[in-house]
Amino acid sequence: MKHLVLSFLATATLTLGLIPSALALEILRWERLPLAVPLVVGHERVIFIDRNVRVGVPASLGDRLRVQSAGGALYLLASEPIEPTRLQLQDANTGILILLDIAAEPGEAPLEPARIIESESHAKRYGDTGQQPAADAARLPARETPVPVVLTRYAAQSLYAPLRTVEPVNGVVRVNLRRDLALDTLLPTLPVRARALAAWRLEDQWVTAIRLTNTSSRWIDLDPRALQGDFVTATFQHPDLGPAGDSRDTSVVYLVTRGRGLAQSLLPAISPIDAAHNLPASAAAGSAEGAGDAQ
Repeated sequence: MKHLVLSFLATATLTLGLIPSALALEILRWERLPLAVPLVVGHERVIFIDRNVRVGVPASLGDRLRVQSAGGALYLLASEPIEPTRLQLQDANTGILILLDIAAEPGEAPLEPARIIESESHAKRYGDTGQQPAADAARLPARETPVPVVLTRYAAQSLYAPLRTVEPVNGVVRVNLRRDLALDTLLPTLPVRARALAAWRLEDQWVTAIRLTNTSSRWIDLDPRALQGDFVTATFQHPDLGPAGDSRDTSVVYLVTRGRGLAQSLLPAISPIDAAHNLPASAAAGSAEGAGDAQ
């Protein structure tokens, strides 16, 4: 009878979930409000995100917090108590930001892993392609901002703005770009050196950021009409370039192309002019006769 009672109690305990499960998981729903993520000093906590993220860690944390990101999971380990501090997670593909408010305190037991999921009712932002109700879809435009504007703004923020201020855009992905891409034909009339920095894509359009450096001793006005190529839009970070060696001798131009990347939108390099192909008709005839006599 004693064994039967013990067996019954064990079964009831497992059924009711009174024994902690090693697979317990806390669900954190991202609704554009900072998520509270407590930590226990000396115990690593795993946060599943299911996306490739970059982590912005305040310098004030120093060596008190070890942060590792791999395979859609974030690993946080505090070596000493940490006051409430905000971390920034940015999706490496879309630029979406997620904010975590962490705080580490001493404790004996580690905390369970957590999973971050995105709320289905998140607020619409520019560039968002979330599904709209049928009644609204008929009267709302597909995008509240033109794609070239969305891409140019996103590229400029990604290069120059702090990580926390980059506006997330659903659907934007970073694309591979040859850093040694020849750009001699981009601004052939200006004494500038051009170098490709980065590129992103949204739907069927690409934006490529190009760094321009003045190689002359004079100021240069940047005019989109001087650009050679098949571009939808072109936007300069600054209106001009200072002389070479000046702190203002470098800027960036953002080029948006449709249906293909920058490499396929540039004009082909022009071959050197061969004077023999541009002789007057009489001279060309004489050359032909001379060639015949020589035979």
